[in-house]
Amino acid sequence: MTEHIKIVEVGPRDGLQNEKQFVETAAKIELVDRLAAAGFANVEAASFVSPKWVPQMADGAQVMAGIQRRPGTIYSALVPNMKGLEGALAARADEVVIFGAASEAFSQRNINCSIAESIARFEPVAAAAKAAGLRLRGSISCALGCPYQGETPISAVVDVAERLLKLGCDEIDVADTIGVGTAAQVARVMRAVGQVARLDTQVSGHFHDTYGQALANILSALECGVRIFHSSVAGLGGCPYAKGATGNVATEDVLYLLRGQGLHTGVDLDAVVDIGQWISTTIGRPTSSRAGRALALKKA
Repeated sequence: MTEHIKIVEVGPRDGLQNEKQFVETAAKIELVDRLAAAGFANVEAASFVSPKWVPQMADGAQVMAGIQRRPGTIYSALVPNMKGLEGALAARADEVVIFGAASEAFSQRNINCSIAESIARFEPVAAAAKAAGLRLRGSISCALGCPYQGETPISAVVDVAERLLKLGCDEIDVADTIGVGTAAQVARVMRAVGQVARLDTQVSGHFHDTYGQALANILSALECGVRIFHSSVAGLGGCPYAKGATGNVATEDVLYLLRGQGLHTGVDLDAVVDIGQWISTTIGRPTSSRAGRALALKKA
């Protein structure tokens, strides 16, 4: 039996949230439904944040109400506070995502508080989410580098991981928010995080492809024992903190890589290629997935 790798598809939330032109709610619903039908066990579907800060995600409740839920699929929502959690609960999210930076400079510049204070703010959110029976995921942003302070200390990443685990997180995302990480660095960070969490079941790799290193970083994390990865169909999602950032690694590229490694994901690559072509046309920009483009040309 080939080893199973879990792919968390983040396109509908982390991917679309940075699109300047509003994406119609019906298109978001269709995107989530098509991704779930392609075999993703976990789809990041919505975000319950202030529409003032992220207007693209203002229709999260409508998206969650409109999707055709598939048994066994986890539909996740990002929540920044108790109000966001209440929205996610009302929308029947299966998992909520909380977040903290591993960079003090990033935390201070973006939310005007320390890392410790930011995590402490999530204590009531985490407790309420667990009491409601929801899965809880914690994301560590700037885990490999920060736009303000440069390379992130490994000890800071481990510290945030420990804090999130104490809150009750079922999974911890090690996120290269600005895409500056390299394979050797990823190995050092993942092995350190592996001292406080199980790499195969509790830790995921979330890599951006700003410097073209995301696939190499995934291979590095795989070698360390990580078995959960995030990706975004068609490479949706630019990064507002790094000039020229191409955003999340494209799901098609990740699936092509893993298939070549003989690893099983349960996701239909051909279906994802079609979805990538469709959503790229829908939002009016070309896919950033090289494998997606090549496979689409072969099918044409």
